[in-house]
Amino acid sequence: MLETDESGLSVPYRLYPGKTGSRSPPLVLYLAGTGFQPAPDMSRRSDAAQCFADAGAVVVEADYASLSGNLFPKALEYAFRAFMAISARRKAFAGAKSRFVVAGHESGGNLAASVALKARDYRPGELAGQVLLSPMVDASMATSSFLGADAGMQNRWADGWSRYLGPACSYQHPYATPCLCSRMAGVAPALVVTSEDDPLRDETLGYIDRLTAADVAVRRKVFAAEQDWTSLYRGETGLWRQELCEELSQFLAGLQG
Repeated sequence: MLETDESGLSVPYRLYPGKTGSRSPPLVLYLAGTGFQPAPDMSRRSDAAQCFADAGAVVVEADYASLSGNLFPKALEYAFRAFMAISARRKAFAGAKSRFVVAGHESGGNLAASVALKARDYRPGELAGQVLLSPMVDASMATSSFLGADAGMQNRWADGWSRYLGPACSYQHPYATPCLCSRMAGVAPALVVTSEDDPLRDETLGYIDRLTAADVAVRRKVFAAEQDWTSLYRGETGLWRQELCEELSQFLAGLQG
């Protein structure tokens, strides 16, 4: 159940307490994938978010979409508002010294990457890491892996991008399409995940290359096709789950406070 309370977070959220005995466990702002659709389904708990909790983090899944209509720049404004509120109230959610991470899947991965860029520009030093799970970062939709997707997925993402960017044509804005950002240096260390059969594979790997070229510390994970990573788009669990939990645990443990 998404809720708001005395924590001061100004957007609805779902809390995943985390399996940890630490006084300052990692704290994750999680942004779910919605394909930038107008009426996202936020009624179900995210298995990817639960993986962070299983890896020892406290997870706050913020509903950026319902209040913003999944339009740029409102969606990013709500996501960044959640980032600032959670960062200011770390002790209310986890611990005063908790390492703070932003994470997201698909369209939520776009916003997580954008929050990391904006945090670098406006709140340097507050973000310890970013986790991007098959992020939608390239609005051109022209990569080989994207063009190999089935027509239903292509249409869903094309419609989503069109809605998100809107008639003002925000295509070139680096916070809207992070792959076009000309300055990547200084963003938080990243864990970036995709799979061999992922339609968003090529843009995800391209974003890894951009981060690496800017000397950003990047940990990459490419699941084999048989691990069914793309089940995440359907809100389902695949054979990837345990391995993702292990990757997240190692990434979070390696972050500096």
